[in-house]
Amino acid sequence: MENKTALITGGATGIGRRTAMQLAAEGINLIINFRSSKNEAEDLAVELTSRYRTKNICIKGDITLYEDCENLVSEALKVFKSIDIVVHNAGPYISERKKMADYEIKEWDYLINGNLNAVFYLSNLLIPYMREQKWGRIITVGFDRVESAPGWIYRSAFAAAKSGLASLTKTIALEEAEYGITANMVCPGDIIGEWKEREIIESLKEKDDSVPVGRPGTGEDVSRVISFLADENSSFITGSVIPVTGGKDVLGKIYRGI
Repeated sequence: MENKTALITGGATGIGRRTAMQLAAEGINLIINFRSSKNEAEDLAVELTSRYRTKNICIKGDITLYEDCENLVSEALKVFKSIDIVVHNAGPYISERKKMADYEIKEWDYLINGNLNAVFYLSNLLIPYMREQKWGRIITVGFDRVESAPGWIYRSAFAAAKSGLASLTKTIALEEAEYGITANMVCPGDIIGEWKEREIIESLKEKDDSVPVGRPGTGEDVSRVISFLADENSSFITGSVIPVTGGKDVLGKIYRGI
């Protein structure tokens, strides 16, 4: 059977990079999208091609812009006959603690476009191809408790976009089920800094009492779930929102002012 091809947005660094490594190891060809991390993306594509003998390319594009999404899909389909799996990993985030009324319009638009509209843009472009082949995997990324549309102080735009995305993911799952297309959301917990690109075995050497399982979360914890959802035999799982938190109440610490 011919290898599947996956598009990973923001795939050059962080959890996107770890996901690219996971999927390539399973024989999946990759389209690594990046916005500014050109060197990292190119080096990763070369490394994975050499290590796993898969076909991997990288394409620059700002997914907050529909025109860039059009170009991303167009350029990818010049190399691959189909895009079977889409991992909507990229999602802008503003670290500054800021109340909703203090956001600038351009900041709000950037967060909504990158975390919600971008998924519509790419899904709108790619679902017709997936329908034709009667197969597809759409995987989005949220945050803990997102399916309950919680308030998140100082993160209004991000939380609103991801909460909307949870609903959109479930809607796509219902609308596209007849075409063999699944749509699910993966919700990482507190996986920060260098841990986004690290392996589970590394975290077993570290202790973290703030997490019930007793260790830090890693990018591999998330990429393993993404890999499972992308698998041929995961067709019965769709419309799901899956937390990957180690049992930690991520938003709870925020409500307590931590």
